[in-house]
Formats: sequence, C-alpha cells, structure tokens
Amino acid sequence: MPRRDLGFYAGEYYHLYNRGVDRQPVFFHEENYLYFMRLLKQKAARTAIQIIAYCLMPNHFHLLVLPEHDNAVAALLTGVCGSYAQALNGQRGRTGALFQGRFRAVHVDRDAYLAQVARYIHMNPVAAGLVVKPQDWPYSDYRDIVEGGYGPSTDNGLLAGLFPGSNAYQRFVEGKDDLQLPGSLKLPGS
Repeated sequence: MPRRDLGFYAGEYYHLYNRGVDRQPVFFHEENYLYFMRLLKQKAARTAIQIIAYCLMPNHFHLLVLPEHDNAVAALLTGVCGSYAQALNGQRGRTGALFQGRFRAVHVDRDAYLAQVARYIHMNPVAAGLVVKPQDWPYSDYRDIVEGGYGPSTDNGLLAGLFPGSNAYQRFVEGKDDLQLPGSLKLPGS
C-alpha cells in the first residue's frame, strides 16, 4: 500500500474515516456497534487521543480526534479496526479484510472547519435517511453532546464550548443557525 503523506501531530485535529470493503456493512447488530465503541474508548485512553465527535454508520465510521502525542493516531485505528475485524470475522465465520484499505484522514486546521466537520459527522445518519433527527441515531455522540449525557465520547465539552451552550450547537448542527464563532476563540491545538 502507498505511504500516507499526512503526518499526525499532537494538539492537531483530524477527521478519520473508513468504510467496509466494496461498501459492504461493517456493523450488523447493536452488539457490533457497542463493541466498536468500547474498543474505541479503551484504545483512545491508552493512546492519549481525545475523541471530539464520532458516528458509526452501517458500512463506515467517522471520527474527529485530537491526539496528545505525535503519531498516536495510527496506533489507535490499527488497534480498533484490527481487533474489531478479527472479532467480527470470528462471529460471522468470514475471513479477509473488513475495511477498505487504510483509513482516510483529513487535517482540520481551522476553528470554523472543526465545527463544520463535527456537524457533517453528526448529520451523517440524517443524510443517509436512517433517522429524521441526529439525536435519534444511537451510534454517535451527538445526543451526549446536546443533552449533556455520558456516552463513549471523551470530548469533555469542546464542541458545546465552541458555542454559547449545547442548545446553540444543536441549532447549528440542525441548520437553524449559521456558524458564528467568536473572533477571539482560540481552540486547544490551534
């Protein structure tokens, strides 16, 4: 496989994603989603990576992350995807690759872009026609962010902190308000 040109640096935000081989499903039952989320939380803690936003879809996933150490991102996704694929292959009696090659990554280098990527991640199930409202999708951290619950996300309120409150973030995600970040906003890592 070709080398990835993007380096992963501490204090920088990244949008990570991957999908199933031939766009096939990678999550088949609720237990699959929950197992992936458990792996993600465990391995994020071990690799010192903050999960800012996530959404697991039937045939792909999206993560918005903030690593505390250089080059930790590859260890996170290699561990999560490798462990998950091995478990799912055993459960379903299948062999071979589950995910379509290496994960993809985009460096998120601006405050406004950070909010836009988070909105894109959280609106994914709505865009796919799986739910009407993003808080109805149980396999993302959107509901936790806007309702202040405790889910697998390790965000610690960063997204809600970009806005006057979680209600403002919800209005932004659902398209009821335009993005208006304070001019003096300085995010960690920016």
